[in-house]
Amino acid sequence: MNSAFSPLDWAVFATYFLVLTLTSVIFSRIKVKNTRDYFAGGNTVPMFAAAISVLATSQSAATFLGGPEYSYGKDLTFIGFYFSAFLAVFFVARVLIPRFYAINAITVYELLEKRYGTSAKKQAGVMFLIGRLFASGARLYIGALAISMILFLDIAASHVAVSITILMLGALAYAYYGGVKSVIFSDIIQAVTYIGAGIAVLVYLYISINTDLTTIVSTLEADNKLKLLDWSMSGGFSVWALLGGWLLLNIAAYGLDQDMTQRALTCKNAKEAQNSLMFSIYLTIPVAILFLCIGLLLYLFYQHPELSGLNTEVVQKFDGEKITIFMYYILHQMPEGMRGLVTVGAVAAALSSSNSVLGAMSSVAIEDLYKPWKLKRSNADEMHFVKAGRNAVLLFAVALSAMAMISYYWQRYTELPLLSFALGVMAFAYTGLLGVYGAAIFTKRGNAATVLLSLIGGFMTVFLLQPYVLGAVSDFKLGFAWQILIGTVVAFGIMMTGKEVQHA
Repeated sequence: MNSAFSPLDWAVFATYFLVLTLTSVIFSRIKVKNTRDYFAGGNTVPMFAAAISVLATSQSAATFLGGPEYSYGKDLTFIGFYFSAFLAVFFVARVLIPRFYAINAITVYELLEKRYGTSAKKQAGVMFLIGRLFASGARLYIGALAISMILFLDIAASHVAVSITILMLGALAYAYYGGVKSVIFSDIIQAVTYIGAGIAVLVYLYISINTDLTTIVSTLEADNKLKLLDWSMSGGFSVWALLGGWLLLNIAAYGLDQDMTQRALTCKNAKEAQNSLMFSIYLTIPVAILFLCIGLLLYLFYQHPELSGLNTEVVQKFDGEKITIFMYYILHQMPEGMRGLVTVGAVAAALSSSNSVLGAMSSVAIEDLYKPWKLKRSNADEMHFVKAGRNAVLLFAVALSAMAMISYYWQRYTELPLLSFALGVMAFAYTGLLGVYGAAIFTKRGNAATVLLSLIGGFMTVFLLQPYVLGAVSDFKLGFAWQILIGTVVAFGIMMTGKEVQHA
């Protein structure tokens, strides 16, 4: 294994954090007069900035490392997930965004208040907050684990905690003072950083393999690594799964999850918001292809020594922890300078998802839960709620950090699959939201009582279909896309049992 960071790596790392420090100071001066400024950027964010922010928010350290892992071990069928996302974004832009702007929404759950009453908005908001705490806390842990491996060459609890702190302080630097507008502008820096790191790795790998493009393509074709479509019924990323459960999951991620949709709600009007989402997916697909291509070149580098000149056994383990092939490459083969660049790329990918979730969770906690409660009891000016929003950002930073450390200890000292559960929780929550919003938009059925039952019913359906639950009593396994589809059908069915109740 290579030694720890070289002086050149530390120079790259220090330069990146200097840029973060300077820009966070600049962005913290953004004027915030009310909660619409803090949570929706005063609806003054340029369309293209919102688009890049959506792109950055959709990425994470797990994506940064996981994309190459998929193409290294399998093929290119994962790209289908992003074409499924394209269809989902088109639906969200045409169907959901105009409805959010028609009610001047700050959070996506305000739409449910118009249809089913205040309690429905609160219930959906609480479901979002619980799901995001688990899912984003686990994502933060994965990002911190990667950074600890590269920076300290170990995954000791103290070093993982330092890595978590680095990520959270970076996120707070943007999210606390300037709100969502500061986060969006910082996302542009993060997106340029991790995409730039990805391009640099791709070029370096291509040079390392030292052969022509024709040989690379023919070798990959011979090994069936360039397969794009899977027409089987096996689940995974088959065409049927992409048009079913994965499509539903992407609709929920881009249109019903405040973490992603908040960016689109910062634009001047519905038209710009629609364009921002469409541009985001136009940008996301080539980024996904970039990281899949890194995986293909890593496959050639390690599995075809006649091309790379490297003849070594690949053991994807680090201190007993399974690691991705990209992480293995970073730890064993990456040269000075490049390691620092890829580290800041991983930090940037993790930061872009961490700072966005702080703003999203804070907006839901204040706008959907605290503000209505406070105004019922006493008058309060807008700056009171801005201060409350900043306090909520701090609270959720601590909560997410704690969840990340819980994930660390749980992963090491128990057999229970907390990480799998935590990462999947938000997807479990999506099924209930899809059922509720489906009923709200396309039918006249449902009421406040069925909203809660639908949210719980969708969540529990997917949870009970998990391998670590179902597998305990049966060998039957169902692909995750089909679990999402079944959970959504159950949630929608529950909504259909409720008679319409009109709300102002």
